[in-house]
Amino acid sequence: MAPAKGDVAGPSSSQDGSAATMKKRNRPQYHPFTQQQLPACKPILAPQTVIPVLLFVGIIFVPIGLGCIAASNRVVEVVYQYETSCVPAYMLDNKVAYIQNPSIDKTCTRILKVPKDMKHPIYIYYQLDKFYQNHRRYVKSRNDKQLRSPEEVNNTQYCKPEATHHGNPVVPCGLVAWSLFNDTYSFARGNEALMVHKRGISWRSEREDIFGNRVFPRNFQNGALIGGGTLDPRIPLSRQEDLIVWMRTAALPTFRKLYGRIQVDLHADELITVTLQNNYNTYSFGGKKALVLSTAGVLGGKNGFLGRGYVVVGLSCLALAALLTLLCLVFPLKEEHLALQYPLSRPAR
Repeated sequence: MAPAKGDVAGPSSSQDGSAATMKKRNRPQYHPFTQQQLPACKPILAPQTVIPVLLFVGIIFVPIGLGCIAASNRVVEVVYQYETSCVPAYMLDNKVAYIQNPSIDKTCTRILKVPKDMKHPIYIYYQLDKFYQNHRRYVKSRNDKQLRSPEEVNNTQYCKPEATHHGNPVVPCGLVAWSLFNDTYSFARGNEALMVHKRGISWRSEREDIFGNRVFPRNFQNGALIGGGTLDPRIPLSRQEDLIVWMRTAALPTFRKLYGRIQVDLHADELITVTLQNNYNTYSFGGKKALVLSTAGVLGGKNGFLGRGYVVVGLSCLALAALLTLLCLVFPLKEEHLALQYPLSRPAR
């Protein structure tokens, strides 16, 4: 016997009601933000508003850019690239063998001429090219906990392949510390030696917060393959400022890092004798290295990009404003056409 319609309708209506209740219960709470119904301003970009804005931006940006360029031009730099000039002539065809042979003297003496007066402090940088400190595996090959705390010296996680030596932890571990730059520079003016000040070349926040004053180097550069410079095991990491500067990894393959400061003035046309120790191996990967002497301006070192950027943007805005003005003069817009094309703007809801 077929069931009556009333018998079927009861359960169906009950299920529909429960579904409606579930749907209502799952509905999110109404809010104008989630429904994108907040008041919005839709400005009309009419010529009488766009042209003054472009003129204002251009008039402001061009003087700022010219000021930045002038500040950059006042910075005096002496750049000397030496990865080839400091290699003996008979080893130019095999530079890797030259740098890896400890019996060859790596001392290189050069004379640099000061182009303009350089007021102290004069900053000494070393510059490397084609050195990718931003490589993911290289950047991760360090342990900040070990650098900070003496209780974590055995923590060499993430430091492979430079983590341990004969089962003992390497401090500081990792590829970043292992590849420490180890070229050295000394300077003289005639018979007067110019002292290179190396204290305070790193960030104070790094000396105090990242590198511990009770953590000392241990088993560093004791492996079969030496990556770079060595560290004095009697000096804590917080005072190893060459290491601190090096371990602040660079974002680009061409970078400069601070080596020290000269606290005397240098005068135009003076000859400075530089004695370099060409120890760092950039030849295996075709890299370049240079010594840089530089003063500092109000914006830091010599860099004309910021000023040129401001000037280019300012001139572009002025040119665009002139172009729009010319178009408005040649093809004027009638009032009724403007009213039809650009109705009165009101906040949208």
